[in-house]
Parts: sequence; C-alpha cells; structure tokens
Amino acid sequence: MSTFRFAVMGAGDISHKFCDAARRIPGCEICAVSSKSLERAKAFASREGIPSAYGSYAEMLEKENPDCVYIGADTGSHYSLTMLCLGHKTPVLCEKAQFCSVKDALSAMEFAKKQGVFMMEAMWSYFLPAIKTAKKWLDEGRIGKVYASDCVIGFKAPTHEGNRYFTTELGGGAAYDLTVYTYDLTTFMLGRDYLDCAVSSLWHESGVDTLNHAVLRYPGALASMTSSIIGPLDERLIIYGENGRIVVPSSHFASQAMLYSQDGKLSEHFKDGVTQNGFIYEVAEAVECVRAGRLESEVVPHSVTLDSTKFYEKIFATRNN
Repeated sequence: MSTFRFAVMGAGDISHKFCDAARRIPGCEICAVSSKSLERAKAFASREGIPSAYGSYAEMLEKENPDCVYIGADTGSHYSLTMLCLGHKTPVLCEKAQFCSVKDALSAMEFAKKQGVFMMEAMWSYFLPAIKTAKKWLDEGRIGKVYASDCVIGFKAPTHEGNRYFTTELGGGAAYDLTVYTYDLTTFMLGRDYLDCAVSSLWHESGVDTLNHAVLRYPGALASMTSSIIGPLDERLIIYGENGRIVVPSSHFASQAMLYSQDGKLSEHFKDGVTQNGFIYEVAEAVECVRAGRLESEVVPHSVTLDSTKFYEKIFATRNN
C-alpha cells in the first residue's frame, strides 16, 4: 500500500500534536506545512522534519497534491480553508469547530458532495477509549434509566490583545473552543433527539462569548452543560441514572472513566494505559475513509457537525438578550 501523504494548514501548537499522531500510524507521512507566514511555516517544518514549507495555502495544494489536509489554523479561517481544499478536490480533516455558521456548514457540505471529496470535523474525543467505555456502559444499561447529566469544561484563557480567544475574526469565544465539546459529548452519550434547550451566555466587550450554560431537555431527563474561558471549572462529565452514575474526568481528553453503583460505591474503573496521543484515532479514521472512497465518517458524519453548528447559533442568538 502506498504512503498516505498528509499536508498541514496552520503552524500552531495543535498542528504539532497532529503531526506526532500521524507519524504513529504506519504508512503515513507529513509532506508539507503551510501558514500565512512563510517564516512560521519554515520554523514548523524544521522542528517537525517536514520536507516542504509554504507561505501560501493554495500553492501547497497545487504543488504537493496531498492525500488529505489537516486544518489546524484559527477557527475563523476553517471555512475558507475547507473550501479551498475542496476546490482542489483534496480531502479535509478540519479542527473543531469547523464552521462558525449554518450557512457556511451547508455550503461546504454541498460543495464536498458535488466535488466527491471526503470532509470530516476533527472531534477526537469521540474516539477516545475512555469515552467509548463510558458510552458502552450507558448503552448496556449499567446505570439504568438516565435522568440527568452534567458536562463542564473551563479554563482561564490569555487576555492579551490580539489573542485568538478574545478576537471575533479568529473565531474566538467559549462556544467554538469549548462548548463544541460539552455539546458534542453530551449528545454523543444521550442522543441529539432532545425536546428543547435553554441557553444563557456571558459576553466580552470584544464581542466573544466567555461563558455558556445550557440545559437540554430529553423525555425524562435534563442535561446541563457549562463552558468557560474566563476561569477554571471542575472539568468532568457525569451521567446520573436510577441505578448509579458514570463519571468521566476531563472528558474532552479523557483517560479514565468510573462506574458507580446506586449506593455510591465504585464498581468499575477504566484507565487508558495505552493512548499516548489521542489524535491518532481520528487521524486513522480519516485515512481509512479516504482510502475507502467515503465522503464522510460514520463516527463524525456531516449531520453531527451541522447539528453542532446550529447549536452555536442558538448561543449567539442570546447576545442581545
């Protein structure tokens, strides 16, 4: 089987993590990196041992013709870079949140289908062994009928001028950075067929959302979600059932999951002693899908990305409330 050639758009920290993961997959290599800054691209390439660096995203696509592109640039450029790749009929694995509006999401999905090109949002948490174990316990009915869940993620983001967290043009804010996890993990566990939702947010003078709190109402259950970039929170996912509860600490990069009985005793404790870089699973999924000629992943299909994007718009609808 021929070597699978990835190219990278964006020379930030998350792209370094991607490169490490891709190299752990037999038969994969990173052929090139591109950035708005050629200097940054060259520095990234030197550190990662990548043969080619570009200061133009389009030039990289035209000269390298990679098997797939990983987009790790700022959130505000995800849509334009996705469309650029699709225009060159190059498969895409794009960091979350992939789209900032439903309009952009639908546009890209329609274009990907027209071009016959694979596209996937990089929701790595779905693939983590700890998350899959928690989901298995839930599906097996180990805690009985669920009546509540609570997913919390938060940290204090840098506040210096021009940083991505507090810059709207770069796709800043809690929704695109953290609520993407709280919402996707909650609905991964409980489903997306909730009856309705209530959303409240805090807003920064820069225009970005800094804290989101939402409650999804399911038949017989309420699911709470909180995400913050203005201060650390006790990060975890807890799912409560009539016969016990499931606890996943630091759920977006989970390495363990605990199953408790109704009387509060720990009955099972899963510890992931294998995973060294959690990105490896989503990268392997993208490689498999592209090689199989699929247009989307069954684990992270376009419908999941579209649904999440619709939820962000519910958050932004509260801006002037």
